[in-house]
Amino acid sequence: MTAQTKIENVGQVLWFGDNLMTIRVPASAGNDQISIIECRMPQGESTPLHVNLSEDEIIHILEGTMRFRVDGKVFLAHAGQTVMAPKGIPHTFKVESPDGATCLIVTQGGDFEQMVRQMSVPAQSAGLPPRSERTPETARRFFDTCARNNIQIIGAPLN
Repeated sequence: MTAQTKIENVGQVLWFGDNLMTIRVPASAGNDQISIIECRMPQGESTPLHVNLSEDEIIHILEGTMRFRVDGKVFLAHAGQTVMAPKGIPHTFKVESPDGATCLIVTQGGDFEQMVRQMSVPAQSAGLPPRSERTPETARRFFDTCARNNIQIIGAPLN
């Protein structure tokens, strides 16, 4: 049995909008390109309805409650539960709990991780995220970055 003793970028902390993302295992760490990203999100955070074209997305909730829509089905998931959004299936989520939510996002292939890295800024501390304006230019950059990383935005976030 062998064990990985050094993994590059372990614990790299990034601000992805208002979300604090910690790269726990980068895709570059192993042959299977499995990525694990811890995501801390405020109440109300919601992703646009999207389709991952190349990766399944597994979301394991560590703290809080999140509402999901996966393949047209809407449901709540709580701390300790895991949600699977298979590649090619439309999905979105919204953080419902007042104190926000923390989850692990597991993917294989590196596309989601690269999109997060390309749209994030390094977190100097666990304080407030940098002020980011939601402009047509940032929206266009987000859509383009997603497209380059095999993520297709197909609809609005959950209300």
